[in-house]
Amino acid sequence: MQTSEAIFDYMNRWGALRRPFFFMLDFEAKRGEILPISELAAHSIFADFSGSDAFQSNWLKTNQLGPTYIPSSIPVTLKAFPMDIEAYRSQFEAVQDVLKQGDSFLLNLTCETPININRSLEEIFIQARSKYKLLYKKQFVSTSPETFIQIKEGVIHTHPMKGTLPADYPNAEQTLLADVKEKAEHSTIVDLLRNDLSRVAHDVQVKRFRYIETLETHQGGLLQTSSHITGTLPENYQNELGDLLKQLLPAGSISGAPKKKTVQHIKQIETHARGFYTGIMGIFDGNNLDTTVLIRMIVQTQTGLVYKSGGGITALSQLEEEYNEMQQKIYVPIH
Repeated sequence: MQTSEAIFDYMNRWGALRRPFFFMLDFEAKRGEILPISELAAHSIFADFSGSDAFQSNWLKTNQLGPTYIPSSIPVTLKAFPMDIEAYRSQFEAVQDVLKQGDSFLLNLTCETPININRSLEEIFIQARSKYKLLYKKQFVSTSPETFIQIKEGVIHTHPMKGTLPADYPNAEQTLLADVKEKAEHSTIVDLLRNDLSRVAHDVQVKRFRYIETLETHQGGLLQTSSHITGTLPENYQNELGDLLKQLLPAGSISGAPKKKTVQHIKQIETHARGFYTGIMGIFDGNNLDTTVLIRMIVQTQTGLVYKSGGGITALSQLEEEYNEMQQKIYVPIH
């Protein structure tokens, strides 16, 4: 484990040398790992970027576990034991107080939920169908659908995800797109990330606004709305890759707006330490960069497995809807 300052320094130096590497950082961007890609397995770190289109090389995309792990063919059963709604209410109301004070106008509230699942972390990593996957030292697994930033041929891209609804909900797509609260929340994050990209790039544009993606899970489809924002980086951006990334953290979609004040309140209100949950991981191939937000995470604790999930809270949020969304996101993409 290394400090974030050491990681950012390595990113600058290895970027200038066009040396490929893997890295990960926790939510507070205080600690993490940076390694040559070829050394990941030796450190019991397994990453899979095969769902992403950032790289051509399959070697760069994945260092999957070997044939020692044979996944079960038995259907997945996942039982969650969420906090009761009254316990959630106390945190929700604390967020509403922050919003009323004007310290934040969007705060991403997350929770820990104990779970039982008939799969090991290794089996979840192997079987999950997700854009990005990470198994870290048998401590946690992340099956994230969300890109943080990609850099391809000098153009930086981000794809914020905000807005969730079960696919089997009546008129699900139309309902999600028409939801006033969800649209306001999504617009806030798009505006935040557009401003973030403007700190490191020029010609920043929203290329596509609020399109729907379907995520397949062990219990059916889940709709999410995303947007696509781009900007053009200066020449030789690789020489300052760590400095560039430092200016963009934490990810806006899992913190809120404005970020600095909102993160302070998150640390006061949430009853669990996020750790690497809602941090980021990425791969640099010597020219291009691909990164993801570490969500859809299952963590091995001393008392068993916990699933970390949550959602954005605004002044328009309703208690029961947010409580239900937190639970809807407790899934594994095995189908």
